[in-house]
Amino acid sequence: MSEVTQETTIETPEGAVMSITPEAMEKVIAVRAEEEESEELALRISVTGVQGIDYSYDLAFIHSKDLTDSDLQWETNGLTIVVPEDSHTRLVGATLDIPSNSAQGGLVIRNPNRPNPLGDIEHLELTGDIPERVQQLLEQRINPALASHGGFATLIGVDGPKAYITMGGGCQGCAMSQATLTEGIQSAILEAIPEITEVIDSTDHASGSNPFYT
Repeated sequence: MSEVTQETTIETPEGAVMSITPEAMEKVIAVRAEEEESEELALRISVTGVQGIDYSYDLAFIHSKDLTDSDLQWETNGLTIVVPEDSHTRLVGATLDIPSNSAQGGLVIRNPNRPNPLGDIEHLELTGDIPERVQQLLEQRINPALASHGGFATLIGVDGPKAYITMGGGCQGCAMSQATLTEGIQSAILEAIPEITEVIDSTDHASGSNPFYT
């Protein structure tokens, strides 16, 4: 659902998670008008999962009496927009818009945020010193995800706030392996272990040796 962001949007109220273009607003209002008790309906936008490299979404009208205190809500041009608590951070800076291709129909969400390709790490319990926690993260979450591609990641060492990682197996030499490390493994380590501020790819993706860390 991600496309090039268009510049024209309705002024976003303070505290709003995301913005909406005039074209999308017009379409939402038109669809809402066909519903019963339309003036009492709010537009609920939530993240429901991951589809490829993007999030998947659900847009639905809900009655104002069904809103909860944990929902973030704001009003734009007479329309109440609601984002559930667990979708807040994933939708920050996103824009609800119409497709660039007029024949496509529907609505799109142009979201600068991307899911971690290695999955959710929020509920992992890591213990021990920094190298031990990095190793646990590799074993419990990162390497099981890479195994589907026949690859694995190995901790070479930790030097202060820097962690040195190599990739092997099917991931080594792959044109996407460096991007996988940068966007997936690095994000996972930085999020799970705040003492680490930099993750360095020590893999020689051409020859398979590790010349960058001794």
